[in-house]
Amino acid sequence: MFEKLMDPMLSPLLDLGFFWAIFIVAFILTLIITLVYKFTTDQTLMKKLKSEMKTMQKELKALSSNPQKAMAHQKKIMEKNMKYMKHSLKPTLYTFIPIIIIFGWLNTHLAYLPIAPGNDFMISVDFKDGTYGNVTIESLPELQILSEQMQTIENNQAKWTLSGDAGEYELTILFDNREFKKSLIISSENEYSEPIMVIKDSNLKRISIGYEKVKPLGNVSLLGWRPGWLGTYILLSLIFSLSMRKILKIS
Repeated sequence: MFEKLMDPMLSPLLDLGFFWAIFIVAFILTLIITLVYKFTTDQTLMKKLKSEMKTMQKELKALSSNPQKAMAHQKKIMEKNMKYMKHSLKPTLYTFIPIIIIFGWLNTHLAYLPIAPGNDFMISVDFKDGTYGNVTIESLPELQILSEQMQTIENNQAKWTLSGDAGEYELTILFDNREFKKSLIISSENEYSEPIMVIKDSNLKRISIGYEKVKPLGNVSLLGWRPGWLGTYILLSLIFSLSMRKILKIS
């Protein structure tokens, strides 16, 4: 609901591509968070606490030969650290809700590639171990089912290949005299329905739409890891945060 309110402001960023959309959002959001942190915390106190903890850490090393004194000193450091954390968490009260709303918008528009009109896509259904029988798929409006409409469960799974025009659809999975419904969006825009629906009261565990995950960095691999939108956002925000804190001399 709230994510829809962000569409007029953030949707134009999608025209720049996934990476640059995340880059701009991460930069602006990190800047806002950093400025809120700077002006809602007592920086003089924060710097004093940080300096005192560094001094106490050095003193702790000198007490390594006296475990009793070391434990008492460690307790003082923890109390000082708790005081620091208490003050540093204050800005979260101002930024938590906006962050959640923006993250919801990013997850709705940048997590997966949409299913383009006319393209084939996969619907898969997972079952509990030892489940046997047949399962059928239907849709409203009607989609083109490129595989058999009725599938036999094999290795606790059934799959269909489908295709259709742009629009919103309702899939119905028929199994064990029950109907399980799942929404589907086919679009040339950056929109998609929730890719996975979990079911708890049936041998049918999960209905999945075969959306392809967005990789904003393309083929760039970080030690074998190709981050999605959230991983890319976290990496960028860490870089921006460290840089901004250094420039603004924030403790």
